[in-house]
Amino acid sequence: MNTRWLLVILAVLISACSSAPQKPEEKTEQTFYQEARDALNNKNFLIAIDRLEQLESLYPFGRYAEQAQLELIYAHYMTSDMEAVLADTERFIRLHPLHEQVDYAYYMRGLATYEMSFVLVERYFDKETARRDPTPLQDAFKHFSELLIRFPDSPYTADARARMIFLRERLASHEIEIARYYMKRHAYMAAANRCTDVLLHYQKTEAVADAMAIQIEAYEALGMQQEANQSLALLKLNYPDHPQLEDGRFVNSGLAMVDRRSFWNIISFGLLDSAED
Repeated sequence: MNTRWLLVILAVLISACSSAPQKPEEKTEQTFYQEARDALNNKNFLIAIDRLEQLESLYPFGRYAEQAQLELIYAHYMTSDMEAVLADTERFIRLHPLHEQVDYAYYMRGLATYEMSFVLVERYFDKETARRDPTPLQDAFKHFSELLIRFPDSPYTADARARMIFLRERLASHEIEIARYYMKRHAYMAAANRCTDVLLHYQKTEAVADAMAIQIEAYEALGMQQEANQSLALLKLNYPDHPQLEDGRFVNSGLAMVDRRSFWNIISFGLLDSAED
């Protein structure tokens, strides 16, 4: 009797074990990487990111770990997650400073910062860019410059150099916008100094001609005629076709006449100290 019940219990246990779901076999490092590569090739970037992150988590010191980090930079860039690209590149540069592809990380760091400096509207309305905080533009320029200095023979330097030229134009335009703002507020010396910065630091940009023109107006408003004449001579010599030169004569832009209200008139919304005639 006891033997019969023992056999029944044993049969039930065997049946229960055979019907239990099987634990899936753990994926290998190579499997994760191959799935990530397949996803990248098929432009399934979210799937690629998932596989690469799992690979890094499960095999942080494995055969594909470093390559996975590089692939992750690209995948995050293709999903427009520039914050993640910056984090990825900074980490790769810190952990693998001597890696044979570390120049790619330097380049992508600059490219992500560059992309974050612009919004869709600015791609179509150039003037808006000059009014923004220039810090991201300066950071992108610095990152690209570091790539050129450290890896002059990198395949990414040509593109980085072209973007740096564009960034210099934007930064120079920003300085001109500030100079114009100062002219409208009658801060003539501040405007002249901004233009001097353009002449010193942004040579060969399109903003140089406008910097000279603003300097002429600023110096004339300050009664510094000698300095105004020097700027005018430079403008005639280097940019004879500037719009403010007509038959060799300088035409004032009227920037200083845009807003002649006093400080008190502006902050009181016109209630105090009426505008000058």
